[in-house]
Amino acid sequence: MATAQGSTGHGPIKIIQIGAGSMGRGWLRTIADNPDVELVGLVDLDPDLARRAADEAGHQQAVIATSLDALDVSADAVINVTIPEAHASTSQQALFAGLPVLCEKPIAPTVAGGLAMAAAAEASGRLLMISQSRRYVNSFTQYRQLVGDLGRIGTVTCDFFKAPHFGGFRDAMEHPLLVDMAIHTFDASRALLGNNPVSVYCEEYNPSWSWYDGDAAANAIFTFADGTRFGYHGSWCAPGQETSWNGNWRVSAEAGSAAWDGDHEPTAERIDDHEVKIPPSPQTPEYIAGSLVEFVDHLRNGTRPDTHAAANVLSLAMVEAAVRSASVKQPVQIADVITAAHRQATADDHGPRIHAVLESWDVLEVVGLSG
Repeated sequence: MATAQGSTGHGPIKIIQIGAGSMGRGWLRTIADNPDVELVGLVDLDPDLARRAADEAGHQQAVIATSLDALDVSADAVINVTIPEAHASTSQQALFAGLPVLCEKPIAPTVAGGLAMAAAAEASGRLLMISQSRRYVNSFTQYRQLVGDLGRIGTVTCDFFKAPHFGGFRDAMEHPLLVDMAIHTFDASRALLGNNPVSVYCEEYNPSWSWYDGDAAANAIFTFADGTRFGYHGSWCAPGQETSWNGNWRVSAEAGSAAWDGDHEPTAERIDDHEVKIPPSPQTPEYIAGSLVEFVDHLRNGTRPDTHAAANVLSLAMVEAAVRSASVKQPVQIADVITAAHRQATADDHGPRIHAVLESWDVLEVVGLSG
């Protein structure tokens, strides 16, 4: 079985990647482009596919195996690029083998599963970071800085209108937009505001021309702890004048307003005489490359990123609460979603180490909703 090397202080961090599908190939290229990491192993149920994917990305030296148990290498960390249903079992196995994990979003299919994964990270004493790649767009970093100079925020809106014809499982999902895509925007709202949501009211629907079986459009209003309202208006069956994949954002604050189209530098207008200065672009790696850079930085410094498992559960809870609100047709409290998920996670059989951590938690404090 793969073993933890136990040192990340000198030389490239040795990485095992689990998953060699389409997203996995993107991660393999990203690892190849980062001199601070080295791929030593690749795990996939299809070893031939894994070998081809590794070779195509320049990782000819990587060892291939069909399971982490069968991989005979020493490593410093794991990147989990499996399907969401396999995130929990894969990450937990790696964590308890002594390996910190960078896991693709979502942390788990359910909030209860996400809490169990956060508990596994605490029980193992290893970092579990979730790759919320939209946080690493350079123009979004500029937008966050620009908004921070506008004083108190009253309203944030994001319009997301796309018309992708994916085919496959997304077309058959019950909540394709909210469950498969909206977490990017919801998580970005938390990053933008530096705050957490307390409730949501959501309506979900499916236009008559939609090619999705489930509801592919939604409007949601989140109330944040400081009173800020975040409005999300989205559709995955909106042909014509499509927005960026990052959405089209607007912030209304006490000193003015700021807008970001999702792809280019943000703009702002103030109501006073202060000159609007657009912060310079940080010119750092973006999307999953940015996730990898931050993961490496936290491994080397022994710190926790903003998207560590326990904190990231709130972004998934926003999704689950929005789906529930659309179903019951009334506002839903985020804390109610978290506490119900905690009861479920504690009742499920996750093994004694995870169960002990779950039992010890004040769960709202752990995820950042108390106080």
